[in-house]
Amino acid sequence: MPYVITDSCIGVCDTACVDVCPVDCIHGPLAVADVRALDARQRTRLSLQMYIDAEACICCAACVPECPVEAIVESESLPADSPAIRRADQFFRAR
Repeated sequence: MPYVITDSCIGVCDTACVDVCPVDCIHGPLAVADVRALDARQRTRLSLQMYIDAEACICCAACVPECPVEAIVESESLPADSPAIRRADQFFRAR
């Protein structure tokens, strides 16, 4: 099952997960370099978070230990109508 980034990422948006993903399936509303240029207050104010593309995720779990707020979980551990799953779906549909 693919992984999902949950609400704990909102405002933190650490981006360490992006560096370890072997298939480049983790994206956000801003380029990673732009997110990293922001300070913690700016990330919080903008409510930034990253999203995992469920269709591209190979379920390797490399991202899981990189998240400092433990926001990355297997999608099967969440209800099918989870807000985190819905947000990720909406994010990638809009791209």
